Amino acid sequence: MSEVFSLLDTQMLKTEKEIAYAVKVMQSKVSAYILDNQLKSLVVGVSGGIDSAFAVALLRPVCDFSNATLIGRSITIATNTADEIERSKLVGSAFCHDFQHIDYTPVFEQFKEYLPQLEDNKLTKLRLGNCKARMRMIALYDLAQFHKGMVISTDNFTEYLTGFWTLHGDVGDFAPFMHLWKTEVYEAARYLCKSLTKEQSDILQLCIDAVPTDGLGISSSDLEQLGLPTYEEVDLVLSAFLKGDNSYQNHPVVERFLATRYKRNNTVNISRLDLIAKE
Repeated sequence: MSEVFSLLDTQMLKTEKEIAYAVKVMQSKVSAYILDNQLKSLVVGVSGGIDSAFAVALLRPVCDFSNATLIGRSITIATNTADEIERSKLVGSAFCHDFQHIDYTPVFEQFKEYLPQLEDNKLTKLRLGNCKARMRMIALYDLAQFHKGMVISTDNFTEYLTGFWTLHGDVGDFAPFMHLWKTEVYEAARYLCKSLTKEQSDILQLCIDAVPTDGLGISSSDLEQLGLPTYEEVDLVLSAFLKGDNSYQNHPVVERFLATRYKRNNTVNISRLDLIAKE
């Protein structure tokens, strides 16, 4: 395994005190970055899932303090369910200063006409899912440039390790909780619920309770793709493997971790030392 992970990467935040400290650090670091770089806005793609809901709940007080606009966009394309869309609207309206829902399905259907040979198979679903993520990325980055801000990444450590994201797609400029395990994101969201208004807390709880999906039409749930019934089990398998437990070497989650290494090492560069002839 060429990637190096430390013991710190495998430890889980277990107490409310630990979660509270992590939340405080994330908020303070984003706030400092906004002020240091004189940003006017943060842009978040709001999907109706737990990660983007947690992101806007986490960042709303940061933006209020920093006098920055929290911009949310629910950009749905063909395969988003009615429940996802409704939750995204509730989340965006409850937490963002500036929120809109936009349906890119007509644009996507036109774009598909320029793609080569689309068949009814898994590869086509993956290809189209990646295209959807990259279309959303274009819209979010354009907003960030227009509003003198940056795009927030809503990825977590579990998704990062399993390659559950699209290269040049659903990523951002600043990733507040890239190193929180998925189970820790749920716990941090529950912690935030305690300090929110009842309406905000109820809406965030809806996302905590929702079946996690990528909204790309690849499968009915994220866990279906990962092959385990809960994220607790996914995190335990990955954590144990990173600690050196080779009994999980052939586990589907570990196989996915190993197969997606290329994403975590993108872009591949040729060293300048290799380009200069040795005499």
